[in-house]
Amino acid sequence: MSVLSNKIAVITGASSGVGTAIALGLAREGAKLCLIGRKLEALNSIAERARTTSSEVSAHQVDLTNGEEIRALVGTLTKNVGSVDLLVHSAGAIALGSIEDASVNDLDQQYLTNVRGPYVLTQGLLPMLIESRGQIVFINSSAGVAAKANAAQYSATKHALKGFADALRDEVNEHGVRVLSIFLGRTATPMQAAVHRVEGKTYQPERLIQPEDVASVVINSLALPRTAEVTDVSIRPLTKPS
Repeated sequence: MSVLSNKIAVITGASSGVGTAIALGLAREGAKLCLIGRKLEALNSIAERARTTSSEVSAHQVDLTNGEEIRALVGTLTKNVGSVDLLVHSAGAIALGSIEDASVNDLDQQYLTNVRGPYVLTQGLLPMLIESRGQIVFINSSAGVAAKANAAQYSATKHALKGFADALRDEVNEHGVRVLSIFLGRTATPMQAAVHRVEGKTYQPERLIQPEDVASVVINSLALPRTAEVTDVSIRPLTKPS
């Protein structure tokens, strides 16, 4: 039996891409899932797939830019689930543009999704995670450690997410809670397809990191014995995109 069997996992961004891959991977390990996303129909579809290997799966439509919806979710999980062992932050937003021209509204939306949402949700679930000596995963980006032109807003939010994860780890390690940040290069997801369109590049998903690759790294890290903690993992495509 997997060490993750019957663990209760909350996964944001679960309706597509990396979030879906992690959700289905955890389901195969026997974890119980709480899937979070904006698109309920897509979430329900993923939930049906997960139920073939997981004994308990629920789907929750939540807009992570809305603090009230996040707090309502925390209340629902506290009342109906009562415990959380794993929290995976996989939701994210990106908008590209030069510093001179990029809309401040785009910056605000990325901040709400990439920083404030994870902060508020983590804060709300932290008592349960501490009680269970749980684990928290942040799906970050290579932009969170190395900023590039035309992605200043996105990079700033991902740098902030790294800072939050690092400070959180320093606070909760003493309670037996592990915190992992995954810094991804270009990954074959709907978000990356949209980025390629904005850049005017041909989208070749087979040349990129696969969501299942990310899920494998996350699940193996979560399953490590309690004598160790993986804090930061960087993943890049082996074949560099042209």
